[in-house]
Amino acid sequence: MDRQKQRITVTAAAMLVPLMAACGSENADGGSTTVGAGKPVTGVRWNVDSVTADGRTQKAPTGAHMTIDKGRAEGSFGCNNFGAEATVDGDRVRLSKTMATEMACENKPMAFEETLARTLSDQEFEARVDGDRLTLTTEQGDTVRLTKAQDAPLSGTKWTVTTPKADGRAHLTFDEKKGTVSGSLGCNKVNAEATVRDGDITLGPPATTRMMCEDSLMADEKALLRIFDGELKYRVDHQTLTLTSENGMKVRAAAGQ
Repeated sequence: MDRQKQRITVTAAAMLVPLMAACGSENADGGSTTVGAGKPVTGVRWNVDSVTADGRTQKAPTGAHMTIDKGRAEGSFGCNNFGAEATVDGDRVRLSKTMATEMACENKPMAFEETLARTLSDQEFEARVDGDRLTLTTEQGDTVRLTKAQDAPLSGTKWTVTTPKADGRAHLTFDEKKGTVSGSLGCNKVNAEATVRDGDITLGPPATTRMMCEDSLMADEKALLRIFDGELKYRVDHQTLTLTSENGMKVRAAAGQ
């Protein structure tokens, strides 16, 4: 079996473009999407715990993960991102046409990355799901162990706003018990009533401080203020929160930053 990984070199700003574009053009594979007694393997973000190859086990760095969905596998080896065609049929998972970015990252174990890339690229695996754990074993006996990633809780998490950018200064924290949201709009502090139910958040009128900051921050503040005093749809996907207002405006935020 050819275990040579195909690679593409791209700039850091564009490194996700080919993978995302390929994902959008794929249809769901016609095979099974579960392993064992109806346990799903697709549509789940799996964090890599370790890889065992050639009799040696290496622990994964933070950030190594994989998701299989709609005929594609996408994720990160720890530093570089990758994408591949994926087929799930019973307890067999097949990855093919693997492509990855080529970056050298500081403070990342590149030896682990090379081992994981070699083990995952263009291989067929026996898959076993046990609770929140997934084990992928190659025909050669190499093993990748993964754990289902948990979504960050909406309440109590400091959500740093990434869109609009606000120079990383804007953040929101929801408290479902108190029925409030508080934080910063990037320049001014803000708090408001917040009622959470069934994928919706109803925000009351905002109370803010009255400081003046640079024009770019004030423009982002005005954009963020438009989500208050109304109803929002919200979705948490792993460490990302998306808020969508009734007029279609989207605010995205990252957990723990």
